[in-house]
Amino acid sequence: MSIVIWSGGRLRDEREPVLSAVDHGLTVGDGVFETAAVHGGQAFALTRHLRRLERSAVGLGLAAPDENEVRAGVAAVLEAGGPSVGRVRITVTAGPGPMGSNRLPAGSRPHTLVVVAAPATRAATSHSVRVPWVRNERSAVAGLKTTSYAENVVALAYAGERGADEAILANTVGDLCEGTGSNVVVELGGELLTPPLASGCLAGITRELFLEWGRDAGLPVRESDPGELPWEALDVVLAGRAHLALTSSIRNVQPVVQLDGTPIAAGPLTRQAEAMFEARLPDDLDP
Repeated sequence: MSIVIWSGGRLRDEREPVLSAVDHGLTVGDGVFETAAVHGGQAFALTRHLRRLERSAVGLGLAAPDENEVRAGVAAVLEAGGPSVGRVRITVTAGPGPMGSNRLPAGSRPHTLVVVAAPATRAATSHSVRVPWVRNERSAVAGLKTTSYAENVVALAYAGERGADEAILANTVGDLCEGTGSNVVVELGGELLTPPLASGCLAGITRELFLEWGRDAGLPVRESDPGELPWEALDVVLAGRAHLALTSSIRNVQPVVQLDGTPIAAGPLTRQAEAMFEARLPDDLDP
């Protein structure tokens, strides 16, 4: 299996065009998306992903997607893809529009919906690097999962050139923010801390479950207070006095074992959180 594509109410051949050349998602990145891991033939935490898809769409100024239509597309690609499917991506764009950033009048063109299923590979650990660019926590799209991913592409290419698989960013006021496709967790002072949403980071679904399930399991997990995790916290990680992890839909809870080319140890609480998440996930596929 390579990929399975659904759009316009039916499955599509992967060589078949599904977007207009003037689709606003293509011309200016006017769209939103979600990626869910697939376990046992089911999209993990799909309901939460669909809630965030709606929040992102409305935040971008698009109408809320038709949940029944999205679920139908997800079911179709999962059935067609079979057991080799490891992830499903749902993309919603503003549909055909002008060549510029302005949109056509609301309701004058249907939105574009594309659902794609594909294999996925999860690495046990991460090699990450810090990058010299920042997230703008005051951006008009801060906290929205949009298709405008050029910043992430550049940052991740920077990481790849340095032998890493993830790039970690600060925000404009010098606080630790997030990775290009992950949330960050710092094991510090006997706690597992993740930056607050006010930092400009995405409200990750795995981050959300990490906090909820971690508390249920009695682990010392919480959002950090504003300013509690400055960018310099990663210097403490490099010095061996703290530890680092990532959370995302494909990574789950993933220890970082190399930062900026320097080996670092996975923390004991991080390992406990990783094991907790892996143990609970199969019994709670749509929490």
